Amino acid sequence: MSQQERDIYFMRHAMALAAKAEEAGEVPVGAVLVKDDKIIAEGFNLNICQHDASAHAEMSCIRAAGQSLANYRLLDTTIYVTLEPCAMCAGAMVHARIGRLVYGASDQKTGAAGSVLDLVRFGGFNHQLEVTSGILAQECGEQLSAFFRRRRREKKALKMAEKQQGLND
Repeated sequence: MSQQERDIYFMRHAMALAAKAEEAGEVPVGAVLVKDDKIIAEGFNLNICQHDASAHAEMSCIRAAGQSLANYRLLDTTIYVTLEPCAMCAGAMVHARIGRLVYGASDQKTGAAGSVLDLVRFGGFNHQLEVTSGILAQECGEQLSAFFRRRRREKKALKMAEKQQGLND
């Protein structure tokens, strides 16, 4: 299997995890950490359910990987994420010494792996990650866009129902 085929395979797994996040009412982002072509850990967004701003998919995955490997240093690993990591997650990846980051959709608002900032390749740090972006970018982006479209429709319907209820009272 070529590197690109492996990247697509693991990104599809991350997308399945993102779907689990969406089922839980979370923003659909999934992450998978791989070492020697084996999944070591996985995670998906749980911010809302856990009332925890740090419960991003990547953070959950990195925490689980540390437990799995009994080491906070995740050397020679690759993390696959459906959305470009934020500054918090990018910083955790640098501290964990993850070797490679592969992400799907870019994040033009908070992306910290090249879109807004590039923390994972900042030369001032003692570790930089290799980055591959755009793997299944359109599919990952559509997964997020569909979620937010649905969320906006639900909010609009709720407002209309509240307004109608007010008229009926």
